[in-house]
Amino acid sequence: MPFAVDEVRYSQACGRDADGHPRAWIDIRIRAAALRRLGLHPDQPTSVVTAPSPPGWWHAAAERARSRGKY
Repeated sequence: MPFAVDEVRYSQACGRDADGHPRAWIDIRIRAAALRRLGLHPDQPTSVVTAPSPPGWWHAAAERARSRGKY
């Protein structure tokens, strides 16, 4: 693993949505110094977006799939 134990922190939460479906949330935090080593820190030019966003229909299809429970 590219990170030391003290460089990564995560927390988990589970519960149900208003409609009763089970859901889980995960929060992952990684120290900035660890990201810099991998060239992933936002201050570095390699972490900027270099391509356009997917088209609107792609986002709409993803939302439809999510509402149908496919994701």
